[in-house]
Amino acid sequence: MKKKKMRGIEAIKEQYGWKCVSFWVVGLIVFFIYPLIQSIIYMFNETSPQVGYVALKFVKFNNFNDVFRVDPDFTNRLMASILNFLYTFPAVLILSFVLAIILNSKFKGRLFFRALYFLPVIIASGVVYSVLLGSQNLDTIQTDSSIRSDIFKTGEVIASLGLPEVISKYIESILSTIMDITWKCGIQIILFISGMQSIPPALYEAAKVEGTTKWEEFWLITFPMMVRTLLLVVVFTMVDIITSVDDKVMKQAYKFMELQSYGQSSVMLWSYFLIIGAMVSLISWLFYRIFAKKWM
Repeated sequence: MKKKKMRGIEAIKEQYGWKCVSFWVVGLIVFFIYPLIQSIIYMFNETSPQVGYVALKFVKFNNFNDVFRVDPDFTNRLMASILNFLYTFPAVLILSFVLAIILNSKFKGRLFFRALYFLPVIIASGVVYSVLLGSQNLDTIQTDSSIRSDIFKTGEVIASLGLPEVISKYIESILSTIMDITWKCGIQIILFISGMQSIPPALYEAAKVEGTTKWEEFWLITFPMMVRTLLLVVVFTMVDIITSVDDKVMKQAYKFMELQSYGQSSVMLWSYFLIIGAMVSLISWLFYRIFAKKWM
């Protein structure tokens, strides 16, 4: 009778690891990779839903022509979504980082304020969100931003500063939508706080002995030690913005899905994904070149 071959502890751990992730791998193939390949096929076919399956008719690039040339709204919505990403992304990143620094400091009631800023994450589910909005839709919320801008006269205040027109418009847009941006900072704040709490206190004690200022502590200790957390927050924020329920491209693509026009909806989503994916790759590359290569 042959004896069983003795295996090392690392081989046993590897086997247990594959067993743990096997269900995730199956789910990835069935619920992500297969629909992903299916959507690529839909882009070049005219879809006709039947009972139990979707009939396909190869139409080459007709769906692309319908989306980019015939449809008068898609290009405008695509540009609006990209511009929204470009000004919302840095605003969410900076605001969440500043709030995390404040909430990580020692003061009375800090646990309450941490919970307060995380509350939107809990109540921002589809059902609760729709109940809070009532009869209003997301377009109405966007018009409310302009109303707040008119109430506080942000345009007049910024114009008096004498800043360049591009910077003035950017600051005005951020101030007019400050409540919406703060609403999106909950998870980022938690991630930043957890990253700050993982920094060894001995580093700050040594810095105080050396007589460094708070500004020097931030750039010499806090920021370099937060690079990995910052990378995680950057990726999460980018994905969160482009998959938002109020994104104009996503809303239009979902409408085409409801009309069972899967070919045109696939073209919309893939075009949006490739453009945003290129921007995400560029931002990640710049982040690595500027910060990660130096401190990671």
